[in-house]
Amino acid sequence: MRASSIARDTRETQIQLTLELDGTGRAEIDTGCGFLDHMLELFARHGDFDLSVACRGDTRVDYHHTTEDIGICLGLAFTEALGDKRGIRRYGQFLLPMDETLVLCAIDLSGRDYLGWGIDLPSSRVGDFDTELAKEFWLAFVRNCPAALHVRQLSGENTHHILEAVFKGLGRTLKEAVAPDEKHPNDIPSTKGVL
Repeated sequence: MRASSIARDTRETQIQLTLELDGTGRAEIDTGCGFLDHMLELFARHGDFDLSVACRGDTRVDYHHTTEDIGICLGLAFTEALGDKRGIRRYGQFLLPMDETLVLCAIDLSGRDYLGWGIDLPSSRVGDFDTELAKEFWLAFVRNCPAALHVRQLSGENTHHILEAVFKGLGRTLKEAVAPDEKHPNDIPSTKGVL
């Protein structure tokens, strides 16, 4: 079973996160931030990942530590669940439309961390969520599940739609990248060069 359980306890956050890569899209999310809960539920559903997140954070300050630290934990969980990454497809991509919005997501689970973030958000807030934190979330993710991750907004005017397309699209992108590669079941992605 490709699964992981992560516990992280700092001065700012206490997080319990479990992940099953070969799940059904079941999500139990309680981050203390309704918008982040919504995004993680969509990510799990579209990736067919079973994901549980419980976080107590310093939300009286803002959602920065909560968002970043959950990104760290999700990255660690993917790393642990994938092990040596033997036999996975490694690459994933998805073009996700949401009303007026179109977002392109692509990933290489290469073992080298990079975030290409081409997202232009019209609003700095959705509810009480600071929208610049979405980038911090995915940056924390790739630093802890080293990957080349690219997200490009091709169109979009509604900040909620754009961020929803990002999280849905990355769920589907990761679902493809972590899927077993039946033609190459023994390959391990290289961290030293291109395979």
